[in-house]
Amino acid sequence: MANRFPGTTAGSARETSHTKADHCRGIISFTAQIAPAHQRVVVQQTKDMLDIKLIREQPEEVKRQLARCGVDGAIIDQVLAFDEQRRRLIYEVETRKAERNAVSKQIGAMKDPVERQARIEAMRQLGDEIAALDRQLAEVEEQQRAAMLEIRNLPHADVPDGVDDRDNVVIYQEGEERQLPFPARPHWELGEALGILDFERGVKLAGSRFYVMRGAGARLQRAVIQWLLDLHLQQGYQEVYTPFVVKESVLWASGQLPKFRDNLYRDEESGLWLVPTAEVPITSLYADEILEASQLPIYHAAYTPCFRKEQLSAGRDVRGIKRGHQFDKVEMYMFVKPEESYQALEKLRRDAEECARLLGLPFRTKLLCAGDLGFGSTKTYDIEVWAPGVGEWLEVSSCSNVEAFQARRANIRYRPEPGAKPEFLHTLNGSGLGLPRTIIAIMENYQQEDGSILIPEVLRPYMGGMERIGP
Repeated sequence: MANRFPGTTAGSARETSHTKADHCRGIISFTAQIAPAHQRVVVQQTKDMLDIKLIREQPEEVKRQLARCGVDGAIIDQVLAFDEQRRRLIYEVETRKAERNAVSKQIGAMKDPVERQARIEAMRQLGDEIAALDRQLAEVEEQQRAAMLEIRNLPHADVPDGVDDRDNVVIYQEGEERQLPFPARPHWELGEALGILDFERGVKLAGSRFYVMRGAGARLQRAVIQWLLDLHLQQGYQEVYTPFVVKESVLWASGQLPKFRDNLYRDEESGLWLVPTAEVPITSLYADEILEASQLPIYHAAYTPCFRKEQLSAGRDVRGIKRGHQFDKVEMYMFVKPEESYQALEKLRRDAEECARLLGLPFRTKLLCAGDLGFGSTKTYDIEVWAPGVGEWLEVSSCSNVEAFQARRANIRYRPEPGAKPEFLHTLNGSGLGLPRTIIAIMENYQQEDGSILIPEVLRPYMGGMERIGP
């Protein structure tokens, strides 16, 4: 089992999201809705991101790892203070309850009515004390949970030190920053000239950061999605088609809430939320279930439209289709045994890289430094493709191991062997790939001097044999 640092267990909770900045924390009450009746479990509260046992036993090491990510370790002291209060209150409550139970048995045998009444009155007062302590305990537990939810994930030992994205390490690259033999045009110019991107009508329909794809452009979008799903089937994933709206509890389980509440779309009347990524519904497919070891690993791939208010990127990338409130994405997701999760991460990375390779796009893979890791990730690879029109590398996939973080929140466990005590499994996720940045790269890399766009060979069967999008 791969450890985050020497002397610790590898089962501590983790969190992730498709975009490396999109990580959050929260608590919520879950009840089983998917599992068969004989496997259903009711969980009164979600688990914390990090195991409290780890914090108790190695607080200074946890602080050191947090410091690698630029996080002040003072929160650990707060958690431990709450933990001490909680354990003290539990002792006081249990001691008084034991006393009450013992005296209650004695009262039934008392013959002196005066003594009996005095004992009854004393027990009433003791009951009031217990109730007051229970209220204090509940308050301290809530404070402790809230503090725990502020603690980010700890980086894996392989993650390099660094402050931000400038310290990320390119570990692999195929192809160079392609220089076209003519001035490269950005995708928004190409799309409007070919009549396949309509920004004006997108704004008319829904406002800024929306657009309409027409004709061969719309067909290209559909072709990429279909091809990606078919490729993932060949890579060993099972396709799932999930709802595009989910309950609030599902967002808590995946780690989207509470941090990104203001970046998500919600229907107030029904209480349902539009998904920001397929990772959200897939995480809870097995919520509150106990799986057998023989069922693992489980690999899923899914297409969903994704909806985000993009408030965090206001004013950035306002031209083109790089950032929008609605976009398409194909997601890869894994449920695995803890000891296999880092091998699974390498498969996830290779599968995402193969998507870019087969599309004929120059790409590179970055290992994110500790300071640039998402809130819940233990280790993340970003796959970026080169887009000559905008002159930049575009992230089309972020592949992360979140270890047990989402499994704890969603209460997804497995039995290592028949009859064994259930343990939290590990989950991983990565885009395979994210649109529309993949579309941008295709348009800009395959553009021709006359303004037309060649169709990558792997997509031509999905385009009815079309080889070129022309004026």
